[in-house]
Parts: sequence; structure tokens; C-alpha cells
Amino acid sequence: MSETAATAGKAVGVVPDANRWKALVFIALAQLMVVLDATIVNIALPSAQQDLGISDGNRQWVVTAYALAFGGLLLFGGRIADLWGRKRAFVLGLGGFAVASALGGAATNEAMMFGARALQGVFGALLAPAALSLLAVMFTDGKERAKAFGIYGAIAGGGGAVGLILGGFLTEYLDWRWTFFVNIPFAVVAAAGAYFVIREPQGGRNRSPLDIPGVVLSTAGLVALVYGFTRAESEGWSDSVTIGMFVASAVLLAAFVAVEAKVKAPLLPLRVLTERNRGGIYLSLGLAIIAMFGLFLFLTYYLQVVQGYSPVKTGFAFLPMIAGMITGSTQIGTRLMTRVAPRLLMGPGFLVAALGMLLLTQLEIDTSYAAVLLPGMLLLGLGMGTAFMPAMSLATLGVEPRDSGVASAMVNTSQQVGGAIGTALLNTIAASATTSYIADHIGGANSRSQQQLVQLEGQVQGYTSAIWFAVGILVAAAVVALTFINAGRPGDTMVTGSSDERAGDEMPVPVVAH
Repeated sequence: MSETAATAGKAVGVVPDANRWKALVFIALAQLMVVLDATIVNIALPSAQQDLGISDGNRQWVVTAYALAFGGLLLFGGRIADLWGRKRAFVLGLGGFAVASALGGAATNEAMMFGARALQGVFGALLAPAALSLLAVMFTDGKERAKAFGIYGAIAGGGGAVGLILGGFLTEYLDWRWTFFVNIPFAVVAAAGAYFVIREPQGGRNRSPLDIPGVVLSTAGLVALVYGFTRAESEGWSDSVTIGMFVASAVLLAAFVAVEAKVKAPLLPLRVLTERNRGGIYLSLGLAIIAMFGLFLFLTYYLQVVQGYSPVKTGFAFLPMIAGMITGSTQIGTRLMTRVAPRLLMGPGFLVAALGMLLLTQLEIDTSYAAVLLPGMLLLGLGMGTAFMPAMSLATLGVEPRDSGVASAMVNTSQQVGGAIGTALLNTIAASATTSYIADHIGGANSRSQQQLVQLEGQVQGYTSAIWFAVGILVAAAVVALTFINAGRPGDTMVTGSSDERAGDEMPVPVVAH
């Protein structure tokens, strides 16, 4: 038997943690809390803005402060999880997130609100990669891994839509502050459960010295990138500060790559990023999230502003998407993941999602929910759920346990940066199309009611124009998945890209491609 085969045999023979399924409950609960927070606050924002006296110019910072801290610190958070241990990072992240949420709910002015949101982002950046890497090191059997990541993928994909429903309920029937306070019981239960149930496998820590230059460059580069896209949404792409942020980001991230290639213990070992399958996962996921986040925004406005839905009714309107995601992730993805190559789930999954998006390009002012929105969202959710599940699993497969934190952080980073790009890019396209439509048609509107009709038609025209771009982006994600990702079904392929640094050379880690 060859050395690699022997190693693979040892890997397969590892005795799994008896409490792994209990641990999954608390990991999933924590992931749900983090994903919920990305959308739940959006529903509450108008009420919070009025209560706290936040100006229209500053209100974006309720969202931006969280996005900058979370997106900028993810790689650092992943490395801290590898250094301290994932369980410790997970529990600390939950505790900090709960405290920050309490501060946000108790905010008395805009400064306190912005500070609380930034603090949520800091602890979210520690929590999110720790949660995913715990799954990666606890579930090693192919079929069990498929089920665990199916559940995780469904939550990661559908949690944002659940946030819209919960945010609508809390804002309409209680108070906007409860969109923050609701995190506290989530965090307390998840932290207590994790403390008593999770047993992290031994020998998985990376005790190398912390790469301080890498931390500074990556954090500054990612913050500049996320802020550049966020500012582009409000100030335009030609704004001097927006352009400056993009240039600074390119320089800082290029410097980061150069540093990581040379230092002995890098923050992000380039082998994690450059391995073909993981690179394909990060890129295709980022593209899919660009399309997805823009759509959440447009459909929320379409349903509330154009169709006149209440916040609660809007949230419920997203239920078909959630049902599709859960079905695609836990039924289709989980059942087929151990039988077919991941690219044959991801590529078709993104194409099915693109088909659902294509239906939504038919939106008009009086579009029937049952005829267009329902099947469109169902297909979108089904496709995304089917594609997300193998993506989440494969992104952390074949990585040495000591690198699983940063590999997990890269999944979250691609999603976070994709969300910032999607919101800014598609919003800009929509605004431009709306302005153009109104300019062309407002002249023929003689009465006030006709002018209002043109305004609404212009908004819908903007949404559909942006959704067409989202269709193209999803098709591009499918092409990336089908061409970059070449891991086979179980028993066919070994994913490489980790190294044995103690031996001083690069060695493939044989792992069955579940």
C-alpha cells in the first residue's frame, strides 16, 4: 500500500465525535443568528432612523459599519480560531455578539448605534469562520458530512430571507429594538450548548506566530474594498473617494499576497487559495452572492413600494425561496453529493437559479405573485440551495485542520465582498435605468396620477434591468463552477492544496472528495 493510500485509510478510520449531531444544532443556531442579522436590521432601519434622529446621509452607516468590520476582519478571525481553538473562538464570538446586540437595542443616539453595529461585525468575523471550521473538522464521513453541510448550506442561503420575516414581525408588532435584542437568546443558548457539547479534535491548532503584516494589509485592503463598493452605491462610481478606495484596496491586497508568499507562517497560506477546487468555489460563490443580494433588495422594495405589501407580508412573500433553498440543500444536494461530482450539482444549480431570476425580469407594476414571483423565487431558492451545499463542504475539504479557520474565513469573505459588490453594482444599474425611463416618459404625463404612475414604472424598469445583469452573473457562476472545479465523486479524487510545513515541503493531503 502506498503512503498516500495508507494516510487516506487512517483518515477514514478516525472515530467521529459522539456529540457531533448535538453540536451541529448549536453551530447552526449561531450561523442563523449571523445570517439573520444581515437582513433583519434593514426592515427596522426606517423606524430606528426616526427614533434616533439619524440623518438620511448617515443612515447607511447602520449597515456599512457592520459590513466593514465583518468583511475586513474575517481572515483575522479565521486565523484566531486556528490559533486559539475553534470552540473557544466560537463561544467568545457568541458572547461578544450578544453584548454588541444589547448595546444596539439600547442605543440612544446614532454614535452608539454605529458603534454597536461595528462591534457586532468584529465578533461576527470571529464567530462565522469558527462555526464553519468546526463543522469541517467534526464531520469527516462522506454521507454525514453531506447531511451536516446540507443543513448549514440551507441556513446560510435562506437565513437572510428568514430575517426579513422576523424583522417584519418584530418591527410591526413590537419595536425595532427587538431586532437587536432577539440575538441575545440565540447567542446564550448556542454558547451554552457549544461549551458543554462541542469537543474539538486534538492536534488541529495552528500555533505559529501571528502574521501581523498580513493582518494589517488584509484588513485594510478588505475594508477599503467593501467601503469602495458601499460608497459607490450612494456617491457614484466617479466619486474621487470611491476611486481612491478601489486603488488603495488593489495596492494593499497585492502587497498582502506578496507578503504571504514570503513569510514563514502566513495569515492566509496561498496553498489554501490557489488550489483549483477551492479557488473555483470562492469565485463562483462570490458571483452567486452578488446576484442574490441585489435581488433581496429589489424584491423588498418592489413588494412594499410598488405592490403595497406590509413588512410582515413582504417577509412571508419570500417563503417560497426559503422552501426552495431548504429542499435544494437538504434533499437534492445531500442525496446526490456522495454520488456525483460537486460541479455537476453546482453548475446546474446556478443555472436553475438563473432560470428563476429570468422569470423575475418579467416584473411589471401589476404582476401576479402566483404567476411570476412564486415560481421565480422557488426556482431561485432550489438552484441556490443545491449549489450552496456542495460548495460549503468542498471549500473546507482537504485542508489541514490547522488551516480550516482561514479556509472557512475565505468562504465568508467571498460572500461578504460579493454582497457589498452586488448591492452597489446592481443598485447603480437600477437607478440609472429608472432615471433614463422617467426622463423619456415623464413628458407625456399630464396629471399628478400619471406622473406617479411613470415614477412607479420607472422603478420597476430599474429593477428588471438590474435583474437581467444578475441572470448573466449567475450564468457566469455556473461556468466557473463547471470549468474550475474538477473534484470527482467519492473515491475518484483527492483534493490537494495543504502542506506539511514541518517537513518543509508541499505535500498533497489525500481526502475523499465527499
